[in-house]
Amino acid sequence: MHSVAYRLNTLVSFSVLPLALMLAAASFLDGFNSPTVQAHAQIHKIRRFRKQVNGADEVNLSLNISMDMESLFTWNTKQVFVFVTAEYQTPKNSLNQISLWDHIIPDKEHAKFQRVVPNKYPLIDQGSNLRGKNIELVLHWHIMPKSGKMIQDKMSLSTFNLPEAYS
Repeated sequence: MHSVAYRLNTLVSFSVLPLALMLAAASFLDGFNSPTVQAHAQIHKIRRFRKQVNGADEVNLSLNISMDMESLFTWNTKQVFVFVTAEYQTPKNSLNQISLWDHIIPDKEHAKFQRVVPNKYPLIDQGSNLRGKNIELVLHWHIMPKSGKMIQDKMSLSTFNLPEAYS
């Protein structure tokens, strides 16, 4: 006769194989999901545009955000992390990317979102490069699955010009 520990080891080893196969199938099938994200964001109000003591430009603003992220949720989705970035060019850098706002969507019931939000993080440029600058707002999302690899994507939302003078 085999001991209880030996029988338990056999049972666990046998159970892990089908579980691993189901997790691999879930990750593989998630690759066939083609979501259609609908989102729009624009500047609601520039609350403050100033030059800091150290010479850096700083912008505080509020965003009017509306998005429908329901199509990102499948049975393998744990949560979705979304964030809005401001992207612009300067003579030194071809791409400057600054996160303005982020949010975690825990489930499909909270995937529709429409409100005016202040930026969580100020738009700061280390120099005087923001006056009159054309800024593009971009929505990024990272889908965190229950099993498998994380999926990320982005979409351009809108562009706006900052004023020439500080306020």
